Amino acid sequence: MPFIGNQPALSYTSFAKQDFTTSATTSYTLDNPVANENEIALFINFVRQEPTTAYTASGVNLNLTSATSASDDMYCVYLGKAVQTVNPPNGSVGASQIADGSIALGKLSATGTKDSTTFLRGDNTFNTLPANGITQADVWRINADQSISATTHTTFASNWERADDATFAYIGSGMSQSSGKFTFPATGIYYITFTLYAYDSGSLHYYATKIMGSTDDGSSYDQLASADNTIANIGGSNYNTSTVSCFFDCNDTSSDKVAFRTYGTEAFSLHGDNNSNTSYATFIRLGDT
Repeated sequence: MPFIGNQPALSYTSFAKQDFTTSATTSYTLDNPVANENEIALFINFVRQEPTTAYTASGVNLNLTSATSASDDMYCVYLGKAVQTVNPPNGSVGASQIADGSIALGKLSATGTKDSTTFLRGDNTFNTLPANGITQADVWRINADQSISATTHTTFASNWERADDATFAYIGSGMSQSSGKFTFPATGIYYITFTLYAYDSGSLHYYATKIMGSTDDGSSYDQLASADNTIANIGGSNYNTSTVSCFFDCNDTSSDKVAFRTYGTEAFSLHGDNNSNTSYATFIRLGDT
């Protein structure tokens, strides 16, 4: 048969069914209105009833000739409510019926935010892609010479500055410090180094280069790394450089801190410079805590 316009899609036919909760009554309400009793097929205890004789129907009102009991099983099929739809029945569509690339992200019932920075996990949630590369890296140096007293545990609390050479740049928001107590910009596992440039005109038995860590905002410190060095007296000023390093797991930026310390059996001097890194510390965030 010819037609005008777009060719209609294939349709699927299904009949609506209604189950009733029975009781000792002759009156029931239909879910869908009908013109008369001939538009439904009524079954009581799996036996089809005769329209007009056993029941009548009009609109949403269904009336039985004989009352049912609570133990009866009753349902009807709407013969006059055959639904034409272009939607196939549930469970009737296979993978071969779906065009490649036709399912958009908006059709997924996943939680989270879907955008160019997230990915869909196996548990149906969108998650943020892990950051690539190093996210925090910084260098701080002591910019002036300091005299270190003999047999005294000295924390370097002054003359700190971030390296500011023309070719220097730090990554991320960078470290901060107050009186030599360094605060981390983000939680994570950091690689820390400290280099101490010492000099003395006499014979220094040994001096120590130390990295100190705190989990209580600097109220107490643990020694994380230490190295002892000797400066021999070979005439004039004698120089020595010592470097120590450690990993530091920062779990809380408000309480986890780092400081740098030294100790000498005799007095000596630390060499600092505001133009180059002589006595200095480096901080590199390696990954998540």
